[in-house]
Amino acid sequence: MKTALENTLSGYVNALRPIIYINHFDCHLASELIARAADGAKCFTFTHAGIFSGKERLSAQDSSLASFLEDKLVWLDEAEAESPRRAFIIIQDAHQFFDEKSPLYSPKCVALLKEIAERTMFGEGVYATVFLVSPVLVLPREIEKLITVFDIPFPDSDEVSQIIADYEQSFNIQIEEAVRNELVISFKGLTELEIRQILNYAYQQSGVFDAAGLKLVLKEKEQIIKKSGIIEIFTTDADIADIGGLENLKAYLSNKAEIFKRLGEAKRFGIDMPKGILIVGMPGCGKSLTAKATASIFNVPLLRLDIGKLMGKYVGESEHNLTRAIKTAEAVSPCVLWIDELEKAFAGVGGTGGGSDITTRLFGQFLTWLQEKESSVYVVATANNISSVPPEFFRKGRFDELFLVELPDDEERRRIFQIHLAKRGKLSQKVDILKLLKETDGYSGADIESVVKEAVELAFCAPDGEREVTTERLLEVIKSTKSISDTLKDKIETLREDYKKYNFKTANGKAEKAAKAKPRVEYAEPSEHEAQRVRENVFAQQDAAANSAFQMGQAVSKMMGLIMGMKGVR
Repeated sequence: MKTALENTLSGYVNALRPIIYINHFDCHLASELIARAADGAKCFTFTHAGIFSGKERLSAQDSSLASFLEDKLVWLDEAEAESPRRAFIIIQDAHQFFDEKSPLYSPKCVALLKEIAERTMFGEGVYATVFLVSPVLVLPREIEKLITVFDIPFPDSDEVSQIIADYEQSFNIQIEEAVRNELVISFKGLTELEIRQILNYAYQQSGVFDAAGLKLVLKEKEQIIKKSGIIEIFTTDADIADIGGLENLKAYLSNKAEIFKRLGEAKRFGIDMPKGILIVGMPGCGKSLTAKATASIFNVPLLRLDIGKLMGKYVGESEHNLTRAIKTAEAVSPCVLWIDELEKAFAGVGGTGGGSDITTRLFGQFLTWLQEKESSVYVVATANNISSVPPEFFRKGRFDELFLVELPDDEERRRIFQIHLAKRGKLSQKVDILKLLKETDGYSGADIESVVKEAVELAFCAPDGEREVTTERLLEVIKSTKSISDTLKDKIETLREDYKKYNFKTANGKAEKAAKAKPRVEYAEPSEHEAQRVRENVFAQQDAAANSAFQMGQAVSKMMGLIMGMKGVR
């Protein structure tokens, strides 16, 4: 029984479509489809390795495509109404003969193909179909109207499941249903050849398919990205624990992570495939870090799309590059697709002129994909200046949620200081973070990181005996640091006015309550009781090693006191 794909191809042949362009890299798969549609027609194949009739080699490659087509044209001219000639003429890697920049480009071949097509359409007893097989779509304008483009889609979920079942049967192995369901999702966007290659590699590595096998599948899919050349893959060790504050956003992403870790189960439960999030807000407040951490907690690859790299110098090249980038991301899915500084990526949308026209077309193409996509590509887009972001992005349905990141409050800055000090092994009781909070009102996360880095450098360069990161050293650096609130004061006020125009969800944990209160002009000095409580809270979360050593010292002192007391009794 023929598949829907085979029926479509046979329908084109029976409708006397003269030239069919199969846009696919797998010549073997294309040849099998053509053979099943032949139905008695003679098959002649031209390749760079030789000329074949069916599977029989007629000659080594010592003749040109032009001479091959001339021979077939003569053969077709011998057809009569009583003895019709049915043939499939197959040309592999055909794009090289039609691309004007290629050294194999041949106007004569284009003219001969046009003659063969006209024989099929108007000649008596001639039923010839030309198949052009190539991974690159190049349509000569002279015969563009005579060509039917035939795409071989990626296997759907049922077909992927069948490929896995065939593999199980071939190797006499059994894959658990839960693992199978996750494999079906993971293999979406891959060709049958790529699926079988990954299955072979995973099986050869461990001999079984389990959770470790799933990770191996994701790692192997990275090869697809590297070969594409138009999209980057990021290797990052960023984690959600590295983000200071943004509790609402982190809670939201943690819930999404549960869905991504069990996509097959979630889909059967009735959950729609998550689309992604748009994060807007102040520069240096963790938007990019959040994108990296999202991939880590989802346990999927992180891809970065740079719209500027898609721009081509030929008509249609930019749109083709975006299509390739999207197909690559979908082939690697589940994954996180990160688009940084969205306002710059689509700058010029709606303008006039060559560059703006291309950007507008790319924007429309990307927006349509974002709206209609059903793949497990989770888009994380970030933006600072939303006045330059096309408003179409803010409509529900493009992204699952829109988040606003504000400058960190006291608690968030405390956490950011702890993260960066602990990361460098400098979190100790010699640092009173409470004092630092008073002097860093209006600082961004990037500002705080810069302060800590400089303080660590100063400590390293200090004389022996003074090589410590202390409260005083940090305060010294803070005094010489200009925060983002100072350097971009006017811009920040403008950004805040723009943010008020849209109903963004608050990423910061306590920002919703803070927005209702009056803005604080000066830092409120805490009472002694409050200060002591905050200090205790800070010290309780500081460096584990230092804390353990302190507690051990206390225990030893107490033990020595008991021993001395016992001696006194005696």
